[in-house]
Amino acid sequence: MSDDRWGMAGGDEIAPGLTAVKDLGGGTVYEAWLAFDERLHAPVVVKVLRPGHVEDPASRAGFDREIGLLSRLAHPGITRVFSYDDEAERPYFVLEHVDGPNLSRLIGKHGAVPEHQLLPLALELASVLHYLHGEDVLHLDIKPSNVIMGSPAQLIDLSVALDASEAAALDHAVGSDEYMAPEQCLPGERGTVGPAADVWGLGATLFRAAAGFRAFDRDPRWAQLQDEPKPLPAHVHPGAADLIGRCLDPDPAARPTPTQIAHDLEPMIAGLPSARLSGFTLKR
Repeated sequence: MSDDRWGMAGGDEIAPGLTAVKDLGGGTVYEAWLAFDERLHAPVVVKVLRPGHVEDPASRAGFDREIGLLSRLAHPGITRVFSYDDEAERPYFVLEHVDGPNLSRLIGKHGAVPEHQLLPLALELASVLHYLHGEDVLHLDIKPSNVIMGSPAQLIDLSVALDASEAAALDHAVGSDEYMAPEQCLPGERGTVGPAADVWGLGATLFRAAAGFRAFDRDPRWAQLQDEPKPLPAHVHPGAADLIGRCLDPDPAARPTPTQIAHDLEPMIAGLPSARLSGFTLKR
């Protein structure tokens, strides 16, 4: 956790009408807090720029970009933004609070995600990607810690998201190492960064969910540039294993689109056993 902090604790005022409840951690640029919003009279998540980033032009640009994107996007799998203040001493924005653990913590506590959760999760995330790409937005940081296991699952953190034209012009690496498509690691040399990069990130995320471990080793950095993904365990649904493998194809053109992913998942989900209560089948 970063030492670049505002020194807040539960019960402190983040800003007028926003009371800190619980430190959620955050990342390099932001602190994240579960807070109570007096105007909404509801729990929310507040992302606050860390002190060392308030005057940093790149951090401020990312702050403005994320607010702009969240303000114009509307999908059940993307958290809503309720308010923001970019001129406050502690610049912040207020997000919808989705009750549920992130996927990374869920895997860390319980191991591999069972099939009856994995397949619907994959479909819900494919739905978000289909929408984002239709809006010419690339997320570029799909990973288990950016997936909240709500109903439906939420894809969070648009701090490095770019319009498709901006992504195509990238000349430097963007994303989180183990979940970056080869073309994100070496833009230009390994291809243009486009929608298929998000599909690769989805594949790496689903691999970890299905297996309980990562598709590629952390060391050396960007092992995906030369290594094949590790074999998936035998318990993984064969159709899901094939789909994950296609998402992780090093060739962007060979990866399925989110629509194709959803099409392939639908019969797998339809084939899941129906739930039963006291001997009665719950028909879908």
